[in-house]
Amino acid sequence: MRLYVIGGEGQVARSLREAAALDKNIVFGYGARPEVDLLRLSSIEKALADFRPDVVINPAAYTAVDRAESEPDQAFAINRDGARAAAAAAAQQAAPVIHLSTDYVFDGKKQGAYIESDPVAPQGVYGRSKLGGELAVVEANPKHIVLRTSWVYSPFGSNFVRTMLRLAAERDRLRVVDDQLGCPTYAPDIAGAIIAIASQVTGSRWNLRFAGVTHLAGPDTLSWCSFAKEIVRGAAERGGRSVPVDPISTSDYPTAALRPANSRLSTDRLNATFGIRLRPMRESLSDCLDCLLQPKRGKAS
Repeated sequence: MRLYVIGGEGQVARSLREAAALDKNIVFGYGARPEVDLLRLSSIEKALADFRPDVVINPAAYTAVDRAESEPDQAFAINRDGARAAAAAAAQQAAPVIHLSTDYVFDGKKQGAYIESDPVAPQGVYGRSKLGGELAVVEANPKHIVLRTSWVYSPFGSNFVRTMLRLAAERDRLRVVDDQLGCPTYAPDIAGAIIAIASQVTGSRWNLRFAGVTHLAGPDTLSWCSFAKEIVRGAAERGGRSVPVDPISTSDYPTAALRPANSRLSTDRLNATFGIRLRPMRESLSDCLDCLLQPKRGKAS
């Protein structure tokens, strides 16, 4: 199976790269700037024509949620127009495209978990640009799978787990928002799910039931504050500092962009369509903390 990943340094792209090293039955190709640029359709077309992928995976995105409020043109250029270019180039190769999207397409006002058919109402530029990308991908390639995910973290890149570990090492107390709910999702688990999905949709295996939006998120619902407490607890078990984590409200921590108060995503379609369930948060978080903290502890001993 030949998989081509657009993007090189994001959390999911890096996780896919690590997964590639473990599976000799998969040939991975990668395209990142400046050689492969979502803003240059010709560069994507050439890369895919040279590689001849079975499936194209596009986790690349403009993800600076707050900065997007002052850079809407750039956010839409990458998240909408770039997504369209990637999907169209994949269609030229008759390859399905797996496109990564976000819980930010919702306004967060629903009481329960969001399902794929719930009305979308993004609150900020980032969410609107990602929704534009979803619609563009659907239009550009009939063989499309749009995966919405939530609260992505990993041992690398910029994410909540790494931020909390840094702050816990610097401060005596942490103050974390407690009135936003979501599903923490481990990037290596996302990568594993993407590979499992890709193996089901290649070549003659493609079926119309695969097309559309599917939610791909961790099974546990937490607030940012409760997630921070889990991180600090796990770090303390590995020799890190144990500091109190105090709950605050969203209004106590104003940001340029509005965040959904509820980012819970139902993954029933993921299981029914692809037979996939992600691991519990504590299991995935434990793996993440082991990667981040155990080597440091070993060096100190």
